[in-house]
Amino acid sequence: MSRDRFNPVPLDIDKTRKRWSRDPAFAKAYDALSDEFAALAELVRARQQADMTQADVAERMGVAQATVARLESSAGSRKHAPSMATLRRYADAVGCVLLITLAPKPAAKKPNLRSSAR
Repeated sequence: MSRDRFNPVPLDIDKTRKRWSRDPAFAKAYDALSDEFAALAELVRARQQADMTQADVAERMGVAQATVARLESSAGSRKHAPSMATLRRYADAVGCVLLITLAPKPAAKKPNLRSSAR
């Protein structure tokens, strides 16, 4: 038997994402999921603001804690995309209402032709 000890290296998510974002394929894929990341972060934020654990939310929703964990980590997984009914139940469990907003896409910046012609 080896006497080597396992010494895990802590993962710095922000630093890792910044490093991976230098890869254009990663950046494109990450940007394509940015709305899902934002929505899932909002779920976690609401739960934490309500000072609740996943188990607390699960109990109020009448589901297993693993279901709430899967819901909060389902970014990019079309297999586990939550239904509107599930999102409403989650919102209710953490004392919130579900609001959905559609906003216009930001306009692409057009080159300033006047400044380049001078």
